[in-house]
Amino acid sequence: MEPEFQPQPPASHPAPSAPAPGLPALTPDPWETRAVRWIFLGSQGLRSGWSVLAFAVVFFFFIGIFGFIFLKLHLMDLKTDFTPHRALCSELSSFLALLVTASIAALAERRRTLMAYYLRGPRGAFHFLGGLAAGFAALSALVGAMTWGHWLHFGPAAISGAAAARCGALWGAAFLLVGCVEEGQFRCYFQFTLTRGINFWWAAGTVAAVCTLVLAVPHNNGAAGVCLLALLGLGPCLLLHIKKVPDASFWQAAWVTSTIFGAVHTFNKGEGWVGIFAAAAMGVVFCVSIRLTGSAWWAIGCHAAWDWAQTFFYGTADSGLQPEGHLFTTSPAGNPLWSGGSAGPEGSLLVLGAILFLLALLLVFYGGKQAAGTAAPAAG
Repeated sequence: MEPEFQPQPPASHPAPSAPAPGLPALTPDPWETRAVRWIFLGSQGLRSGWSVLAFAVVFFFFIGIFGFIFLKLHLMDLKTDFTPHRALCSELSSFLALLVTASIAALAERRRTLMAYYLRGPRGAFHFLGGLAAGFAALSALVGAMTWGHWLHFGPAAISGAAAARCGALWGAAFLLVGCVEEGQFRCYFQFTLTRGINFWWAAGTVAAVCTLVLAVPHNNGAAGVCLLALLGLGPCLLLHIKKVPDASFWQAAWVTSTIFGAVHTFNKGEGWVGIFAAAAMGVVFCVSIRLTGSAWWAIGCHAAWDWAQTFFYGTADSGLQPEGHLFTTSPAGNPLWSGGSAGPEGSLLVLGAILFLLALLLVFYGGKQAAGTAAPAAG
Protein backbone atom coordinates (compact mmCIF):
# COMPACT_ATOMS: atom_id res chain seq x y z
CA MET A 1 0.00 0.00 0.00
CA GLU A 2 2.69 2.46 -1.01
CA PRO A 3 1.35 4.02 -4.18
CA GLU A 4 3.73 6.91 -3.97
CA PHE A 5 6.50 4.54 -5.01
CA GLN A 6 5.44 3.81 -8.58
CA PRO A 7 7.65 1.87 -11.00
CA GLN A 8 9.42 4.29 -13.29
CA PRO A 9 9.94 3.80 -17.01
CA PRO A 10 13.46 2.74 -17.83
CA ALA A 11 15.78 5.57 -18.66
CA SER A 12 17.65 5.53 -21.91
CA HIS A 13 21.13 4.09 -21.52
CA PRO A 14 23.81 3.28 -24.01
CA ALA A 15 23.68 -0.22 -25.38
CA PRO A 16 25.34 -2.65 -22.98
CA SER A 17 28.68 -3.97 -24.00
CA ALA A 18 29.04 -7.63 -24.79
CA PRO A 19 29.75 -9.85 -21.78
CA ALA A 20 33.28 -11.00 -21.22
CA PRO A 21 34.16 -14.28 -22.84
CA GLY A 22 33.13 -17.24 -20.70
CA LEU A 23 30.49 -15.28 -18.66
CA PRO A 24 26.73 -15.83 -19.17
CA ALA A 25 24.76 -12.96 -20.63
CA LEU A 26 22.62 -10.99 -18.14
CA THR A 27 18.92 -11.17 -18.92
CA PRO A 28 16.25 -8.98 -17.28
CA ASP A 29 13.70 -10.54 -14.98
CA PRO A 30 10.48 -11.56 -16.74
CA TRP A 31 7.62 -9.09 -16.48
CA GLU A 32 5.68 -11.47 -14.22
CA THR A 33 8.47 -11.37 -11.65
CA ARG A 34 8.72 -7.60 -11.81
CA ALA A 35 4.94 -7.24 -11.44
CA VAL A 36 4.77 -9.51 -8.39
CA ARG A 37 7.74 -7.70 -6.84
CA TRP A 38 6.04 -4.34 -7.37
CA ILE A 39 2.75 -5.57 -5.84
CA PHE A 40 4.38 -6.78 -2.64
CA LEU A 41 7.52 -4.67 -2.22
CA GLY A 42 8.16 -0.94 -1.91
CA SER A 43 11.13 1.23 -1.05
CA GLN A 44 10.89 0.20 2.64
CA GLY A 45 10.38 -3.51 2.07
CA LEU A 46 6.95 -5.14 2.29
CA ARG A 47 4.26 -2.63 1.40
CA SER A 48 2.30 -1.15 4.29
CA GLY A 49 -1.01 -2.83 3.47
CA TRP A 50 0.56 -6.28 3.40
CA SER A 51 2.51 -5.42 6.56
CA VAL A 52 -0.70 -4.60 8.43
CA LEU A 53 -2.40 -7.77 7.17
CA ALA A 54 0.59 -9.91 8.15
CA PHE A 55 0.73 -8.28 11.57
CA ALA A 56 -2.95 -9.02 12.19
CA VAL A 57 -2.60 -12.67 11.14
CA VAL A 58 0.46 -13.26 13.33
CA PHE A 59 -1.15 -11.42 16.25
CA PHE A 60 -4.27 -13.61 16.18
CA PHE A 61 -2.08 -16.69 15.85
CA PHE A 62 -0.25 -15.83 19.06
CA ILE A 63 -3.50 -14.87 20.79
CA GLY A 64 -4.61 -18.42 20.15
CA ILE A 65 -1.31 -19.80 21.46
CA PHE A 66 -1.29 -17.76 24.69
CA GLY A 67 -5.02 -18.19 25.19
CA PHE A 68 -4.60 -21.97 24.99
CA ILE A 69 -1.75 -21.84 27.49
CA PHE A 70 -3.74 -19.68 29.91
CA LEU A 71 -6.73 -22.02 29.67
CA LYS A 72 -4.58 -25.09 30.32
CA LEU A 73 -3.05 -23.39 33.34
CA HIS A 74 -6.58 -22.55 34.56
CA LEU A 75 -5.77 -18.86 34.54
CA MET A 76 -8.82 -18.15 32.40
CA ASP A 77 -12.35 -19.50 32.37
CA LEU A 78 -14.41 -18.51 29.35
CA LYS A 79 -17.62 -19.38 31.19
CA THR A 80 -17.20 -16.66 33.81
CA ASP A 81 -18.71 -13.20 33.50
CA PHE A 82 -16.95 -9.85 33.04
CA THR A 83 -14.86 -10.04 36.22
CA PRO A 84 -11.59 -8.25 36.99
CA HIS A 85 -9.66 -11.54 37.16
CA ARG A 86 -10.95 -12.77 33.81
CA ALA A 87 -10.35 -9.38 32.20
CA LEU A 88 -6.80 -9.22 33.56
CA CYS A 89 -5.85 -12.71 32.34
CA SER A 90 -7.51 -12.21 28.95
CA GLU A 91 -5.74 -8.90 28.36
CA LEU A 92 -2.43 -10.29 29.61
CA SER A 93 -2.57 -13.04 26.98
CA SER A 94 -3.38 -10.42 24.32
CA PHE A 95 -0.55 -8.19 25.54
CA LEU A 96 1.97 -11.02 25.32
CA ALA A 97 0.73 -11.81 21.80
CA LEU A 98 1.12 -8.16 20.84
CA LEU A 99 4.61 -7.98 22.31
CA VAL A 100 5.79 -11.04 20.38
CA THR A 101 4.14 -9.89 17.13
CA ALA A 102 5.53 -6.37 17.37
CA SER A 103 8.99 -7.75 18.09
CA ILE A 104 8.82 -9.92 14.98
CA ALA A 105 7.61 -6.96 12.93
CA ALA A 106 10.40 -4.71 14.22
CA LEU A 107 12.98 -7.37 13.41
CA ALA A 108 11.57 -7.94 9.92
CA GLU A 109 11.46 -4.18 9.25
CA ARG A 110 14.96 -3.68 10.68
CA ARG A 111 13.85 -1.24 13.34
CA ARG A 112 16.10 -0.84 16.34
CA THR A 113 13.33 -1.00 18.93
CA LEU A 114 9.59 -1.35 19.42
CA MET A 115 9.59 2.28 20.53
CA ALA A 116 9.83 3.24 16.85
CA TYR A 117 6.09 2.67 16.56
CA TYR A 118 5.02 6.04 18.01
CA LEU A 119 6.31 5.24 21.50
CA ARG A 120 9.56 7.23 21.72
CA GLY A 121 8.24 10.77 21.61
CA PRO A 122 9.33 13.37 24.18
CA ARG A 123 8.00 13.34 27.78
CA GLY A 124 6.20 10.03 27.43
CA ALA A 125 5.56 9.60 31.17
CA PHE A 126 4.15 13.12 31.45
CA HIS A 127 1.80 12.56 28.51
CA PHE A 128 0.70 9.21 29.92
CA LEU A 129 -0.27 10.83 33.24
CA GLY A 130 -2.02 13.62 31.38
CA GLY A 131 -4.00 11.02 29.44
CA LEU A 132 -5.01 9.28 32.66
CA ALA A 133 -6.35 12.53 34.10
CA ALA A 134 -8.13 13.49 30.89
CA GLY A 135 -9.80 10.09 30.48
CA PHE A 136 -11.14 10.03 34.04
CA ALA A 137 -12.28 13.67 33.84
CA ALA A 138 -14.09 13.19 30.53
CA LEU A 139 -15.92 10.05 31.66
CA SER A 140 -16.83 11.70 34.96
CA ALA A 141 -18.24 14.71 33.12
CA LEU A 142 -20.30 12.37 30.95
CA VAL A 143 -21.66 10.46 33.97
CA GLY A 144 -22.41 13.77 35.71
CA ALA A 145 -24.38 15.06 32.72
CA MET A 146 -26.35 11.82 32.49
CA THR A 147 -27.12 11.94 36.22
CA TRP A 148 -28.22 15.57 36.00
CA GLY A 149 -30.60 14.67 33.17
CA HIS A 150 -31.96 11.68 35.15
CA TRP A 151 -30.71 9.23 32.53
CA LEU A 152 -28.41 7.53 35.05
CA HIS A 153 -29.31 6.62 38.62
CA PHE A 154 -26.87 5.89 41.42
CA GLY A 155 -27.54 3.14 43.95
CA PRO A 156 -25.65 2.12 47.08
CA ALA A 157 -21.94 1.30 46.96
CA ALA A 158 -21.39 -2.28 45.82
CA ILE A 159 -18.14 -2.95 47.70
CA SER A 160 -15.88 -1.13 50.15
CA GLY A 161 -12.67 -1.43 52.09
CA ALA A 162 -10.17 -4.11 51.13
CA ALA A 163 -12.48 -5.59 48.48
CA ALA A 164 -12.75 -2.21 46.75
CA ALA A 165 -8.98 -1.73 46.83
CA ARG A 166 -8.38 -5.20 45.44
CA CYS A 167 -10.93 -4.90 42.63
CA GLY A 168 -9.77 -1.39 41.80
CA ALA A 169 -6.18 -2.56 41.44
CA LEU A 170 -7.14 -5.59 39.33
CA TRP A 171 -9.35 -3.52 37.05
CA GLY A 172 -6.61 -0.90 36.85
CA ALA A 173 -4.05 -3.46 35.71
CA ALA A 174 -6.53 -4.99 33.27
CA PHE A 175 -7.40 -1.68 31.64
CA LEU A 176 -3.80 -0.59 31.48
CA LEU A 177 -3.25 -3.71 29.40
CA VAL A 178 -6.36 -2.87 27.35
CA GLY A 179 -4.89 0.54 26.59
CA CYS A 180 -1.55 -0.97 25.64
CA VAL A 181 -3.06 -3.71 23.46
CA GLU A 182 -5.66 -1.66 21.57
CA GLU A 183 -3.54 1.44 21.17
CA GLY A 184 -0.51 -0.73 20.42
CA GLN A 185 -2.35 -2.28 17.50
CA PHE A 186 -4.33 0.62 16.07
CA ARG A 187 -2.47 3.81 17.01
CA CYS A 188 1.05 2.42 17.15
CA TYR A 189 1.67 -0.26 14.54
CA PHE A 190 -1.29 0.20 12.17
CA GLN A 191 -1.20 4.00 12.20
CA PHE A 192 2.58 4.12 11.90
CA THR A 193 2.73 1.55 9.11
CA LEU A 194 -0.13 2.92 7.01
CA THR A 195 1.24 6.46 7.29
CA ARG A 196 4.38 5.41 5.43
CA GLY A 197 2.51 4.13 2.40
CA ILE A 198 -1.11 5.11 1.85
CA ASN A 199 -2.91 7.65 -0.28
CA PHE A 200 -6.51 8.79 -0.58
CA TRP A 201 -7.60 6.12 -3.06
CA TRP A 202 -6.18 3.24 -1.03
CA ALA A 203 -7.73 4.73 2.12
CA ALA A 204 -11.13 5.22 0.49
CA GLY A 205 -11.11 1.70 -0.92
CA THR A 206 -10.18 0.19 2.45
CA VAL A 207 -12.83 2.18 4.32
CA ALA A 208 -15.47 1.22 1.76
CA ALA A 209 -14.50 -2.45 2.09
CA VAL A 210 -14.75 -2.28 5.90
CA CYS A 211 -18.20 -0.67 5.75
CA THR A 212 -19.39 -3.28 3.26
CA LEU A 213 -18.19 -6.10 5.49
CA VAL A 214 -19.82 -4.80 8.69
CA LEU A 215 -23.12 -4.20 6.87
CA ALA A 216 -23.00 -7.71 5.40
CA VAL A 217 -22.59 -9.39 8.80
CA PRO A 218 -26.01 -10.51 10.07
CA HIS A 219 -27.18 -9.24 13.45
CA ASN A 220 -24.34 -6.71 13.65
CA ASN A 221 -24.28 -4.30 16.57
CA GLY A 222 -24.19 -0.70 15.43
CA ALA A 223 -22.68 -1.00 11.95
CA ALA A 224 -24.32 2.33 11.07
CA GLY A 225 -21.88 4.03 13.45
CA VAL A 226 -18.95 2.74 11.42
CA CYS A 227 -20.46 4.03 8.19
CA LEU A 228 -21.20 7.43 9.73
CA LEU A 229 -17.58 7.91 10.78
CA ALA A 230 -16.44 6.76 7.35
CA LEU A 231 -18.67 9.33 5.63
CA LEU A 232 -17.54 12.15 7.92
CA GLY A 233 -13.91 11.37 7.13
CA LEU A 234 -14.43 11.31 3.38
CA GLY A 235 -14.59 15.07 2.83
CA PRO A 236 -11.51 16.10 4.85
CA CYS A 237 -9.35 13.32 3.40
CA LEU A 238 -10.47 14.13 -0.14
CA LEU A 239 -9.66 17.80 0.45
CA LEU A 240 -6.19 16.91 1.70
CA HIS A 241 -5.70 14.80 -1.41
CA ILE A 242 -6.85 17.55 -3.78
CA LYS A 243 -4.63 20.15 -2.12
CA LYS A 244 -1.74 17.68 -2.06
CA VAL A 245 -0.94 18.40 1.58
CA PRO A 246 2.46 16.80 2.38
CA ASP A 247 1.28 15.16 5.62
CA ALA A 248 -2.02 13.90 4.21
CA SER A 249 -1.01 10.24 4.59
CA PHE A 250 -1.14 10.52 8.40
CA TRP A 251 -4.78 11.62 8.36
CA GLN A 252 -5.73 9.15 5.64
CA ALA A 253 -4.22 6.42 7.82
CA ALA A 254 -6.17 7.79 10.81
CA TRP A 255 -9.37 7.55 8.76
CA VAL A 256 -8.67 3.89 8.04
CA THR A 257 -7.51 2.85 11.53
CA SER A 258 -10.39 4.64 13.26
CA THR A 259 -12.97 3.06 10.94
CA ILE A 260 -11.52 -0.40 11.58
CA PHE A 261 -11.40 0.35 15.33
CA GLY A 262 -15.12 1.09 15.29
CA ALA A 263 -15.82 -2.01 13.20
CA VAL A 264 -14.04 -4.26 15.70
CA HIS A 265 -16.37 -3.03 18.46
CA THR A 266 -19.45 -4.20 16.56
CA PHE A 267 -18.68 -7.69 17.86
CA ASN A 268 -19.50 -6.56 21.41
CA LYS A 269 -22.95 -7.54 22.63
CA GLY A 270 -25.30 -4.74 23.62
CA GLU A 271 -23.68 -2.10 21.39
CA GLY A 272 -25.64 0.41 19.31
CA TRP A 273 -24.75 2.78 16.51
CA VAL A 274 -23.96 5.66 18.92
CA GLY A 275 -21.47 3.59 20.90
CA ILE A 276 -19.79 2.29 17.77
CA PHE A 277 -19.54 5.79 16.33
CA ALA A 278 -18.11 6.99 19.65
CA ALA A 279 -15.44 4.27 19.60
CA ALA A 280 -14.42 5.22 16.05
CA ALA A 281 -14.44 8.94 16.88
CA MET A 282 -12.26 8.29 19.93
CA GLY A 283 -9.84 6.62 17.55
CA VAL A 284 -9.59 9.88 15.63
CA VAL A 285 -8.98 11.82 18.87
CA PHE A 286 -6.22 9.39 19.82
CA CYS A 287 -4.60 9.94 16.41
CA VAL A 288 -4.76 13.69 17.05
CA SER A 289 -2.97 13.10 20.36
CA ILE A 290 -0.15 11.30 18.53
CA ARG A 291 0.13 14.20 16.13
CA LEU A 292 0.30 16.78 18.91
CA THR A 293 2.39 14.95 21.51
CA GLY A 294 4.62 12.86 19.26
CA SER A 295 3.71 9.51 20.82
CA ALA A 296 0.80 7.25 21.75
CA TRP A 297 1.34 7.53 25.53
CA TRP A 298 -1.44 10.10 26.05
CA ALA A 299 -3.84 7.84 24.15
CA ILE A 300 -2.84 4.78 26.20
CA GLY A 301 -3.41 6.63 29.47
CA CYS A 302 -6.71 8.16 28.38
CA HIS A 303 -8.01 4.83 27.08
CA ALA A 304 -7.12 3.01 30.30
CA ALA A 305 -8.60 5.67 32.62
CA TRP A 306 -11.81 6.00 30.59
CA ASP A 307 -12.49 2.25 30.77
CA TRP A 308 -11.49 2.01 34.45
CA ALA A 309 -13.77 4.89 35.42
CA GLN A 310 -16.87 3.53 33.75
CA THR A 311 -16.29 -0.14 34.62
CA PHE A 312 -14.96 -0.07 38.18
CA PHE A 313 -15.46 3.40 39.62
CA TYR A 314 -18.99 4.17 38.39
CA GLY A 315 -20.07 0.59 37.68
CA THR A 316 -21.65 1.27 34.31
CA ALA A 317 -21.65 -1.03 31.29
CA ASP A 318 -18.50 -0.86 29.19
CA SER A 319 -19.05 -1.26 25.44
CA GLY A 320 -22.08 -3.44 26.16
CA LEU A 321 -20.37 -5.52 28.85
CA GLN A 322 -21.78 -5.43 32.40
CA PRO A 323 -18.94 -5.72 34.94
CA GLU A 324 -18.71 -7.41 38.30
CA GLY A 325 -16.65 -6.09 41.21
CA HIS A 326 -17.37 -2.37 40.80
CA LEU A 327 -17.37 0.41 43.38
CA PHE A 328 -20.62 2.28 42.74
CA THR A 329 -23.87 0.88 41.43
CA THR A 330 -25.57 2.71 38.57
CA SER A 331 -28.44 1.93 36.23
CA PRO A 332 -29.60 3.64 33.02
CA ALA A 333 -33.07 5.19 32.84
CA GLY A 334 -35.23 6.66 30.14
CA ASN A 335 -34.60 6.92 26.41
CA PRO A 336 -31.57 4.75 25.41
CA LEU A 337 -30.38 7.53 23.10
CA TRP A 338 -29.61 9.56 26.24
CA SER A 339 -29.10 6.83 28.83
CA GLY A 340 -26.97 4.61 26.61
CA GLY A 341 -29.07 1.58 27.48
CA SER A 342 -27.16 -1.70 27.52
CA ALA A 343 -24.12 -0.05 25.87
CA GLY A 344 -23.41 2.14 28.90
CA PRO A 345 -22.39 5.82 28.79
CA GLU A 346 -20.64 5.31 25.44
CA GLY A 347 -24.05 4.60 23.91
CA SER A 348 -25.51 7.95 24.99
CA LEU A 349 -25.58 10.88 22.58
CA LEU A 350 -23.98 12.87 25.39
CA VAL A 351 -20.75 10.95 24.73
CA LEU A 352 -20.18 13.26 21.77
CA GLY A 353 -19.71 16.10 24.24
CA ALA A 354 -17.15 14.07 26.18
CA ILE A 355 -15.24 13.34 22.96
CA LEU A 356 -15.22 17.03 22.03
CA PHE A 357 -14.07 17.77 25.59
CA LEU A 358 -11.05 15.49 25.11
CA LEU A 359 -10.28 17.07 21.76
CA ALA A 360 -10.46 20.52 23.33
CA LEU A 361 -8.07 19.47 26.11
CA LEU A 362 -5.57 18.28 23.53
CA LEU A 363 -5.76 21.49 21.54
CA VAL A 364 -5.50 23.69 24.64
CA PHE A 365 -2.56 21.90 26.24
CA TYR A 366 -0.68 20.70 23.17
CA GLY A 367 -1.94 22.78 20.25
CA GLY A 368 0.85 24.60 18.45
CA LYS A 369 3.43 22.21 19.90
CA GLN A 370 3.28 19.51 17.23
CA ALA A 371 6.07 17.00 17.67
CA ALA A 372 8.23 16.25 14.69
CA GLY A 373 8.36 12.86 13.08
CA THR A 374 4.71 11.79 13.29
CA ALA A 375 3.84 12.37 9.66
CA ALA A 376 6.38 10.28 7.80
CA PRO A 377 7.84 7.31 9.68
CA ALA A 378 11.50 6.71 9.13
CA ALA A 379 12.95 3.41 8.14
CA GLY A 380 15.01 2.96 11.25
